[in-house]
Amino acid sequence: MTDKPIAAGKSSFGLIDAEKLLEALEIVPGITFLDVACGGGDYALFFAKPIGPDGRLYAFDLWEEGIARLNREMRNRRIATIQARVADVSRHMPVDADSVDVGLMATVLHDLVADNTDDGTLKEVARVLKPGGRLAVVEFKKIDGPPGPPIGIRLSPRQTEARLRPYGFTLTATHDIGAYHYVTLFRLNN
Repeated sequence: MTDKPIAAGKSSFGLIDAEKLLEALEIVPGITFLDVACGGGDYALFFAKPIGPDGRLYAFDLWEEGIARLNREMRNRRIATIQARVADVSRHMPVDADSVDVGLMATVLHDLVADNTDDGTLKEVARVLKPGGRLAVVEFKKIDGPPGPPIGIRLSPRQTEARLRPYGFTLTATHDIGAYHYVTLFRLNN
């Protein structure tokens, strides 16, 4: 692939309070977790431990180099629970319908909105989540940067909720997870 997705190679993971995110998500061992547009996989690698050896973690991205990096890290750390693949998350994620407990979209929704691929992606996320499944959306606060994208494409928590509501998601909470980020938590209606 010659074209890299928007922001490929950049990770917000080092800018967030990962422990606050973990606490907000209330991860329990053995769940099925999905990292949508995972980039190089920093979030997937972090969540592999609390999900544990009985869980399953899917990580998809269009960026081939990012998936290759994640696969190398998985081998180096001897993590067998992550299934990382190149996939266009706006078209199809290779996961069965109604099979995922918790999904994560970490600093990607604003990019998907910017390139008009949010509709397909959110339909796919709603397809693969179990009824009552949870989705966490990490976004940059709507403040001037750097770091992060220009303020004009950042999404406020209210804008994020408005984007997800038509796909059957109900907002359950919003948490501050660092100087530059928030996480909005949603539940997929049955």
